[in-house]
Amino acid sequence: MKNDLKTVDATRWLAVGSLLGLIVLGLAWELFLAPLRPGGSWLVLKVLPLCIPLAGLLKNRMYTYRWVSLLVWLYFTEGVVRAWSDRAPSAWLALVEVLLCLALFTACALHVRLRLKNASTAP
Repeated sequence: MKNDLKTVDATRWLAVGSLLGLIVLGLAWELFLAPLRPGGSWLVLKVLPLCIPLAGLLKNRMYTYRWVSLLVWLYFTEGVVRAWSDRAPSAWLALVEVLLCLALFTACALHVRLRLKNASTAP
């Protein structure tokens, strides 16, 4: 039981860390690293929807983990498309986005599964 709680806590922090990673990557990508236009682009606004669930993840709300695991697939799709169609350095940044999305999805899915398992075995 104690080991399960550590794993639940680890999935929580992996989810928060990968979400923060996606936010920082999106900002840096579209403002400095490889913007569509010199000086930055309006595509930086794509990180705004990622800021909304941050509070829910930090407050450990189960519902937030569930819908973030669905939202993340939009960013995964963007990463795959841009990794395939863009040139370096944008293609490399897109691959990092894909990896962060996979980490976020895995963390959210495991977190929900473990919390439900622990709730069903609790007295």
